[in-house]
Amino acid sequence: MQILLAGGSGFLGTALRETLTASDHDVIQLVRSEPASASQVKWDPYGRGVDLAVVAQADAVVNLAGAPLAHWPWTASYRKKIVDSRVRTTRTLAEAVAATGATTALVNASGINYYGSDRGDEKLDEHSAAGGDFLGELCRRWEEATHPAAAAGARVAVLRTAVVLDGAGGALKSLLIPFRLGLGGRLGTGRQWIATVSLHDYLAAATRILTDAALTGPFNVVAPVPARNREFTAALGTRLHRPTRMTVPSFALRSALGDFGATLTGGVRVAPRRLLDAGFEFSQPTIESQLDAALG
Repeated sequence: MQILLAGGSGFLGTALRETLTASDHDVIQLVRSEPASASQVKWDPYGRGVDLAVVAQADAVVNLAGAPLAHWPWTASYRKKIVDSRVRTTRTLAEAVAATGATTALVNASGINYYGSDRGDEKLDEHSAAGGDFLGELCRRWEEATHPAAAAGARVAVLRTAVVLDGAGGALKSLLIPFRLGLGGRLGTGRQWIATVSLHDYLAAATRILTDAALTGPFNVVAPVPARNREFTAALGTRLHRPTRMTVPSFALRSALGDFGATLTGGVRVAPRRLLDAGFEFSQPTIESQLDAALG
């Protein structure tokens, strides 16, 4: 396949680009600076500047672009950056796919926070309603921005991705420092559900959704066996041979980090129902196996 990739320089984008290239797919990366190689094409996501000829030639467009959520503080200007970097870039690509005849598929990122930051013990799948907080509304608008492509008849799939665990990048890399120093511990009560997936399973799921023409709509890219924050904390401490007696109070996180702190103390219990129904098999279904793979 010839694949046009936006957001291909981040942690997940780099890993997906390398995986697809290793599988003999032709990956062309959309970049905002001057191209450094023949496998890159310049675009302007905010000015809706993307070469329609390049889009038309691709079998699929994969969009992983978006400003990091792990940023403090979430000022009004940074909130706008979070939204625009997702919604406006997605709309640019969806309209380009529609304008070129909708023969190109669109596989677009979203987040497990589609369901909100805290749904307690409620069991959620792809049919569950969106959350009403900032992140839930963000993901709803993010996914709605793909509608021009779908309305034109293109195949559109959305990756509602959980926290991807890998020791070399992402959230886990940041956590390893305090945990190795013996400063790791649960957040708040530790009872909140955390939505995670191994990097291996993320890449396998994204590749399957990208290459299977029968798969459309939203997919929860999350491990099938849920875990609570206290279980994740204990499992990570065990693998690093470090104590995990620390506790960060919920009120302290919320006071210091605002809405971002609320995402750490809340939780969602999400199942990958549509991936399982499609016959996808997870290699690391539990938090223990995910951490073994991430740290191995």
